[in-house]
Amino acid sequence: MQDSEIVELYWQRDESAIDHTARRYGSYCHKIALNILESHEDSEECVNDTYLAAWNSIPPARPEALGAYLGRLTRNLAINRHKANHAAKRGGGEFVLSLNELDEYIPDTVAEQQSAEELGRLISDFLRTKPAEARQMFVRRYFYNDSVGDIADAFGATQSKVKSVLHRTRQSLKEFLEERGYDT
Repeated sequence: MQDSEIVELYWQRDESAIDHTARRYGSYCHKIALNILESHEDSEECVNDTYLAAWNSIPPARPEALGAYLGRLTRNLAINRHKANHAAKRGGGEFVLSLNELDEYIPDTVAEQQSAEELGRLISDFLRTKPAEARQMFVRRYFYNDSVGDIADAFGATQSKVKSVLHRTRQSLKEFLEERGYDT
């Protein structure tokens, strides 16, 4: 079933939309959640929360790219769960490590939602200027929270090369943002 057909099922309030979503995007959402939470149980709960969030947000939303929409929902839910788990002293893991890598390259706080959205657009603009490999490695590391080892395997590269590409991309991002008035 195509994304547009699944979205139409949500609009019709047909509960089979969730089954179709799970079949098509369940493993994708689980991978995103697992990379952040590092717990299969928490990831499963997060994916189920994603289905509920999709049910509650479609309509009024009508996502053209259902996979990206679900990925964003999953990531946000997983980050919230991670924060709750971390506050309870349950650890940090790969997610915290990837965030720490970005600390000195992007602004610490963005006061207003509009500024956060602007920063997101600037980062997207920046990534469009990068070669496909660097862009894909960056997104896999900092959006999907893949480990350096997983990225190296996916690209048939050494971990050293991936680390180098990510470092150069972060440094270039820092310069790009500073040129546009963001202090890091």
